Amino acid sequence: MAHPLTFDPIDEAGRQWRKHWGAASAPPMMAVTSMMRAQQIVLARLNEALEPYRLSFPRYEALMLLFYSREGELPLGKMGARLQVHPTSVTSLIDGLEGLGYVVRSAHPTDRRTTLATITDTGRGTASAATEALNAISFGMEPLKRSDIVVVTDVLRDLRLAAGDFESGDD
Repeated sequence: MAHPLTFDPIDEAGRQWRKHWGAASAPPMMAVTSMMRAQQIVLARLNEALEPYRLSFPRYEALMLLFYSREGELPLGKMGARLQVHPTSVTSLIDGLEGLGYVVRSAHPTDRRTTLATITDTGRGTASAATEALNAISFGMEPLKRSDIVVVTDVLRDLRLAAGDFESGDD
């Protein structure tokens, strides 16, 4: 990481924003900028912890989706929907995992248009070890306290729900 700045750039952006665009629009801009920067920091921490397993966080997510699936396999299309990524991205993720020996790809037994990804024993072992490594660093969320993490999760859930990211089962 580069040397830390001697000032908070988001505070400075907020000052400039208030000056040029008004006080009301500064907090949303600052919140978004803070979320984006926090995402960069956390993703770097996660990828560093996953590096010994030759995983990136997106590959880890795909591997864990297979790890937790009932049969250890899923159609690529279903994986894309659950990971909320484009089909091309799923293909790339599975290509990478397959190259590492963590996943094998096969034709669906009853639907020739469908390709299945299946986690291997090596993939299961790697998924477990990688998860232990991520748990050891609190998934990159330090120094936040558990109560803060719950608040962040709840606030962002509300934003995701309002955006139509998923349907609430709270009815």
